[in-house]
Formats: sequence, structure tokens, C-alpha cells
Amino acid sequence: MDSFIYSLHATVPVFLTMIIGNILNRIGLLDRHFSNIADKFVFKICLPCMLFLNLSGTDIRHNFDVTYLGFCVFATLVSILTIWFLAKKLLKDKSQTGAFVQGSYRSSAAILGIAFIQNIYGTAEMAPLMIIGSVPLYNIFAVIILVMESNNAQMQQDSGRIWKAFTGVLKNPIIIGIFLGLVASFFNLSLPSMLNKTVENLGSMASPLALISIGASFEGRKAIAKIKPTAIAFFIKLVGLAAIFLPLAVYLGFRDQKLIAIIIMLASPCTPTAYIMVKNMDGDSVLASSIVVTTTVLSSLTLTGWIFLARLFELIR
Repeated sequence: MDSFIYSLHATVPVFLTMIIGNILNRIGLLDRHFSNIADKFVFKICLPCMLFLNLSGTDIRHNFDVTYLGFCVFATLVSILTIWFLAKKLLKDKSQTGAFVQGSYRSSAAILGIAFIQNIYGTAEMAPLMIIGSVPLYNIFAVIILVMESNNAQMQQDSGRIWKAFTGVLKNPIIIGIFLGLVASFFNLSLPSMLNKTVENLGSMASPLALISIGASFEGRKAIAKIKPTAIAFFIKLVGLAAIFLPLAVYLGFRDQKLIAIIIMLASPCTPTAYIMVKNMDGDSVLASSIVVTTTVLSSLTLTGWIFLARLFELIR
């Protein structure tokens, strides 16, 4: 019951923020122009600041566990490549591929991971290592997939797509934020106090502003038309990946904080960042927002179920 209550505390405010954005749009306080500007602001400024702070604030050397980090990288990489391969083969509407793949693998690892573990154990020593093993790959492959699956007429040549993907990774603001955060973490660097507070203020705006924008631009009728890919992505994101990789994590001996962080990595709702990236890189933003909304609403039940099973089998204390 405690896990269910905490799951509700973690997911309901996220969903309510999106509802507020939708209401503000309906009463005319926010419009599509606001959403477009907000999405660009979050993509280019707020999200890089948030990811920089999340990663620079970790102690890579102190918490380093090569087996655990290797598992997070392995599970993330296999998930992404498998989903991408199957989507290219099975999705009838190829314009949905980028949004579908990203929505099926990307988790709210950075935000929910730390919050859940701190709530249960009081500290979150293993969350940063999980974030390092998954979040950079989430974002790097998001850029690659969205570029490679672009319908832009100028991108039809494979050589052009590959070069665009490569340069896209190097110039992507989120990738830059991750790289700088990892460098700061590894060398134990910190910003001057006033500058750090400024970056914190910008980073703290990322999630709420992204959620408001998702709600304001959410198109229910169009989303209903894409209920099938949304439902498949929801099942993969909240159930499928965890069902495949959690037994392996248990076999490798991961317990307590480590296992909770893996559950968050595999089975938490799709991050609002996915919608922001899809919209800013000319993907199917309607499908992306539908996946974010659906996984957020249902994750309070599925996350609770995974945590309940872990406690039932005495894998976490």
C-alpha cells in the first residue's frame, strides 16, 4: 500500500500539471505559439541545465560499480536497438517510427529514479550510476533515430542521414549538457555559487514547463486515432522491458537500491523530454504526447506492481 501511495504522489502531480496546461489552452490563456516557444526554450536551455546538474552532482568515482553500470548500459542499448529494428519492420506508418521508438524506451530515470530511492531508503547512492548508464544513451539515440527516421526531403540519401545524425549528436543542446555534466562529475568540478544557482533555476523549469506545454498542445482527437501504437508503446515501456531484464538483474545479484533504480530505468513513464525532442526535430509530436500522457497515468499502477513483486520475493527491503 505504501508503494501505491508513493507512486500516486510521484505520478498524479505530473498528470495534473498536464491537465492544467490543457485547461489554460481551452480558456485561451495559452496558445500554440506559446507551446512552440516554450518547447524550444526547454529543449535548448532548461533541459541541458537540468541534465548537467543531475550528472555533475553525482560522484562517479565513489559510486562506481562496473558490473552494475555495464548492466544498465547493456539493457538500455539492447532495448533501443531491438525496439528500433522491430518498429522499422512492423510499423505501417513509417512517419511514426521516431516518436514510437523513443516513447517505448525512454524513462523518467533522472527525475523519478532519485525521488523513489530517496523516499524508500533516505539516500540515492545508486540512482546516479543508473542515470549515467542510461540517460546519455537515451538522448544520443533519440537524436540519431529522429534524424534517421526523418521525412525531410533533403534527408532522403542515406549518406546525408548519417552525416546529419552525427552532427546532430554533436550540436544537440541536451547531449552537450550531458557531456559537460559527466566531465564535471569525473573531475569533481563545480560552478561558482551564483552561476550554479542560475543554472539550478533554469533546470528546475524544465519538467513543469514541458508538462504545461504537453497539456496545452495535446490534441485528444488526433491522439485517439493513434491509440494502437500508443498502446503498444505503453506495454513495452511499463511492462515488457521490465519483464525481460529484471530476471537478469536479479540473477546478477542486484538488490535493494540497485534493483529499485533498475525498475525505474526499465518501467517508469516516458519522460516529457521525449515529446520536446520529437517536436523540435520534426517527428510525430501527437503520438509522442499521447505516449507521455498514457504512460504517466498508468505508471502508478505498473510501478507499484513491480515494487510489490520485488518486496514479495524479498529482493528489496
